[in-house]
Formats: sequence, C-alpha cells, structure tokens
Amino acid sequence: MNIAILSKGPDNVSTKRIKAEAEERGHNVRVINYAKCYVTLEQGNPVVRYEGEEINDIDVIIPRIASNLTKYGTSIVRQFEMQGVFSTASSLAINRTRDKLRAAQILARSGVGIPKTVFARETAQVEDLIEQAGGAPLIIKVARGTHGKGVVLAETRKAAEAVMQAFYVEGVNFLVQEFVAESAGTDIRAFVVNGKVVASMQRQSLDDDFRSNLHQGGEGTVVKLTDEEKKTAVRAAKAMGLPISGVDLMRSDRGPLVLEVNASPGFAIEKVTGRNIAGKIIDYVEQNAKSKRGKRDRVGA
Repeated sequence: MNIAILSKGPDNVSTKRIKAEAEERGHNVRVINYAKCYVTLEQGNPVVRYEGEEINDIDVIIPRIASNLTKYGTSIVRQFEMQGVFSTASSLAINRTRDKLRAAQILARSGVGIPKTVFARETAQVEDLIEQAGGAPLIIKVARGTHGKGVVLAETRKAAEAVMQAFYVEGVNFLVQEFVAESAGTDIRAFVVNGKVVASMQRQSLDDDFRSNLHQGGEGTVVKLTDEEKKTAVRAAKAMGLPISGVDLMRSDRGPLVLEVNASPGFAIEKVTGRNIAGKIIDYVEQNAKSKRGKRDRVGA
C-alpha cells in the first residue's frame, strides 16, 4: 500500500517509528508536511498539492496533527477523505478531541467516568461555579489546550476566583474541574488500537507539580491496568470515534476517570513498556484500509 504520514516533523520519534515499521512490511511510505500542503476546490475534483505536485496515489493517511495546527491540519485530512483515502483518524474525531468541552460532553453522554466539570466564560456566578465543581481546591483549564498547558490548580476559593476573572478579562472560555486528591500528580496513559489496550504506563510528576504529563517533566513507568480501567479506556476511544488513541485516565475512589483522549499520542510509551506500538498501528491499517472498514465516523457530535 501507499501510505502517507501527515507529520510536520519527519524526524519526530513517532513518525520515524511508524515509517520504519510500515517499510519493513513492504509498504511505500511518504512523510508529508501537511502544513505545506494546499488544496484545490472545484466541482467533483478534490485535490491536495504538495511541493508543486498533485498527490493522487495515496491509499492510507496516518495523521499526526499538532494541536496548534488543528484547523489547517484537519482541513487537509478532510480533503483526503473526500478523495476516498482511508484515514486512521477522521478529521471530525481529531477536531472533537482538541475541544475539551466537546470531548467531555461526548464522554459523559457515552457513560464514561470523567471528573465533574463545569464550563463557563462569565464569572458573575463564581461561587456557584466553584460549588458545582466540588469546591476548592479545583482545576481550571483553558477550553482548548494540550500537553498540560493552560491548566491551573487553584488551592483556595480566592485563588480560583482570581484565575477565572483573569480568563474572563482575556475572553477565554474555561473549564472548572474537580480536584481528585488521591490521584494528584499521577495519571495513566492507555494506548488503544482497534478496540484493545496495547500498552499502558503510569506518569508521575517529578516535583510538586500536580500535572503528570511527560511534556511537563513527568516520569513514565509500566503499570498493569484493571479490567475496569481497560474497559474505560476502550469505551472512551470508541466514544470519540478514534480507533487509535492515547487515553489519559486517573484512579479515583469511585473508579477510573478519563481526563483526555489524544488523537496523536506520543511514542514515549514504547520506550517505557517495550511494546511495539508502531507495529500495532500498521496491523490496524493492513486489516482495515483495503475494505475501508471503520471509515465512517458515527459519533454524531
């Protein structure tokens, strides 16, 4: 098959691993910088161009879209979809994961456990916002963000009010979320491929930071998931319409709670766990691309 990895960084670890695994199995692989692609729109003829040439021989795309290029990147993915090219992540699914409110709404509707969350912009009812989220301490997040950025721990009501007022002045929509004390500084990344958890690791902050994300200096170790945690991760990936995803969850007194579903999860988990994640992704492509199984996005939101 002719496979295109849509990646802004051809030297990115995940991009290199997927490319190597696919080539080892005899597939033709191109790494295409989607940020440098452009499209031509005319009736019945969706075209993607790159480096002055039309791209017209691709069977499969594997999107690795950066959060700061979500809108443009998903536009390119959508153009490939219009050509009937199989994608491991639909443009719709990528977009919904980048919107924290939209993702929380879909997960909650699907019966997936999440931390209690309140969405707001106006701060006139700040006391009620705080109460609805379970009281201080609590987490305040920018509605769009990734890698732990735009996330603040407000330890007191006064601090929470100050943060919300600052976001309001800047015109930023935000989420107010309960603080799960028993899981502070620790979370779990479950890598889901085709309805199965293929690897999992626990991430622990190295200092007093409540965020455990590896991009914030967290440390990863192998962890064994319970059956309930595996089912929760798989259910979350399915709810978001992502056959390949990184599901971040935390352990709480009331069971696993999903924090985020990532459409372009990093590959640090391969090094931590020793699992061949890239191989599992190519397995999925080989099993589904030719028949276009799983191509239609059915989430409806």
